[in-house]
Amino acid sequence: MTDLKKAAGGGGKPVVADPPAVQPAAQQRSVRVVMLALMITMLLAMLDNLIVGTAMPTIVGDLGGLEHLSWVVTAYTLATAASTPIWGKLGDMYGRKGIFLTSIVIFLIGSVLSGMAQDMGQLIGFRAVQGLGAGGLMVGVMAIIGDLVPPRERGKYQGMMAGVMAVAMIGGPLVGGTITDHLGWRWSFYINLPLGAVALAMVTVVLHLPKRQGAKGRIDYLGAALLTLGITAIVLVTTWGGTEYAWTSAMIMELAAIGVVSLVGFVFVETKASEPIIPLHIFRNRNFTLMSVIGFMSGFVMFGAVLFLPLYQQSVQGASATNSGMLLLPMLLSMMVVSLVAGRVTTSTGRYKIFPVLGSVLMVSGLYLLSRMDVGTTRLTSGLYMAVLGAGMGFLMQITMLVAQNSVELKDMGAASSSTTLFRTLGSSFGVAIMGALFTGRVQDEMAARGGGAATARSAQLDAASLAKLPDAAREAYQFAVASGTHIAFLVGASVAVIALVSSVFVKEVPLRGAGPAPKPVAEAV
Repeated sequence: MTDLKKAAGGGGKPVVADPPAVQPAAQQRSVRVVMLALMITMLLAMLDNLIVGTAMPTIVGDLGGLEHLSWVVTAYTLATAASTPIWGKLGDMYGRKGIFLTSIVIFLIGSVLSGMAQDMGQLIGFRAVQGLGAGGLMVGVMAIIGDLVPPRERGKYQGMMAGVMAVAMIGGPLVGGTITDHLGWRWSFYINLPLGAVALAMVTVVLHLPKRQGAKGRIDYLGAALLTLGITAIVLVTTWGGTEYAWTSAMIMELAAIGVVSLVGFVFVETKASEPIIPLHIFRNRNFTLMSVIGFMSGFVMFGAVLFLPLYQQSVQGASATNSGMLLLPMLLSMMVVSLVAGRVTTSTGRYKIFPVLGSVLMVSGLYLLSRMDVGTTRLTSGLYMAVLGAGMGFLMQITMLVAQNSVELKDMGAASSSTTLFRTLGSSFGVAIMGALFTGRVQDEMAARGGGAATARSAQLDAASLAKLPDAAREAYQFAVASGTHIAFLVGASVAVIALVSSVFVKEVPLRGAGPAPKPVAEAV
C-alpha cells in the first residue's frame, strides 16, 4: 500500500502533491479488498435503522412500553450523532484502524444486548450503546477511504457507495419484514453479527495504514462534553418539537437554549484546546465550509423525501406498504447511476465544480416537481419526479465528502470526515422535524376542514389497508389532505435547497490530490 504524501500549507489549504505512480495490479486488488470490507461496514450502519423500523410493531407487542417507542430510535440517533465527531478525532490522534475496529466491536455488542433485551427500558439503553458504535462506522469508512485513495482516484468508488445506500434503503424493509415474520424480532439485531464478523476479519487482515505518531496533546474532554450536550439538545428539539411537546413549550425552549449555549461554549473551548475535537481552522477553507452547508441541505432534503414519498404513495396512490423500499426505486437508481458517472468523470478529468451546481439545480427542480403532486398524479409521473431528485442527490452525496476531504490536510482527515457526516446528520434531523411538522399540520387542518371525522386523530398514519375501511368521503378527504401536506413539505424543501444551489456557485475548483489514470509530471506544490 503506497503512503500518500501529506498536504501541507497554512489555513487548511490543500496542496497538490506530486502524483504517485500508477499502483501495481496487486496493490490495486488489495485496495479493492479493503473497499469491500468498508462497504460491508457501511451497509451494516445503514441497514440497522431500516430493519429495526420494520420490526418495531412486533417489538412493542412483545415488550410493551408503547409510550417509550420513539426512544428506541431517538436513543440510537442521539448516540450516533454525538459520538461521530469524537470517533473522527480519536482516529486522527491514535490511528484509524484500531479506532475503527473498536467502533465495530461496540456496535456488535450493542446489537447482541438489544437482541437480548427483556423490556423497553433495556432496549433503549442497549440501542444507545449500539448507536455509540454506529457513530464510528460511517466516519471510519469515509476517513479510511480518504487515507487510502487520493481524491482524484476516489470517483471510481462513488458508484459502490451509492449502490450500498440503494441496497440498504430497498433491502432494509424487506429484510426486516422477512426476519421478523420467520425468525422473530430479536434476529433483526442478531443479523448484524455475521456481517460484522466478516467486516472485522477483513479489516483486521487486509487494512494496512501508515503508522501515526502519538498524539501530542491530551483529549479535549471539555470540548467533547460541550459538543455532546449541544448535539443532544438540538436533536431532542427536532425530535420532540411538535410531537411530544409544542414548539413553544418550556421544555423545547429550554433545550434550544441549552443547545445554543453549549455549542457557543464548545466553539470557545476549541480555540484554546491543543487537540480540538473539531479543529476550527478547517472552516477557514471556503470549500470545506461550503461543502458542510451543502451536506446539511442534502441531509435535510434526502431524509424528508425518504419519509414522505412512501407515505404519499401508500395513502394517495394505494401502494402496498409491504415492499416500501421498492417505492423509492426510481430515486435510488437515478442516484446510483448519476453518482457512478460523476465519479468516473471526476477521476478522468480532475474537475468537479459542475457537479455540485448541477446537483443543486436538479435537487431544487425535483423537489418543486414533487410539490406539484396531487390526488390524480400517476405512479409514472411521480417516479419521473423522483428520478430528477435522485439525479440531484447523486451529484451531491459523494462529491461533498470528496471536496471536503480534499480541502484539509491529511492529519485532519478524520475531523473533516466526521464534521461533514455530522452536518448531514443534523440536516436530516431538522429536515424530518420541519417538513414533518408542516406536513402533519396541513393534513390535520385539511381533514378538519373537510370533515375527516375520526380519521383526523390518526392522520398521517393510515396505510392503504386502513384507508380501504374508511367511508368514501373520509377516504377522499384524507387522500386530499396527504397530497396537500406533501405539497407544502416539498415546497419548503425546494426553498431550502436553494441555499445549496447558492453555496455551490461559490465553490472554487481546487485541483484534487493524486494522479489520474496515467502519471503526469505536471502537479506542483502551491
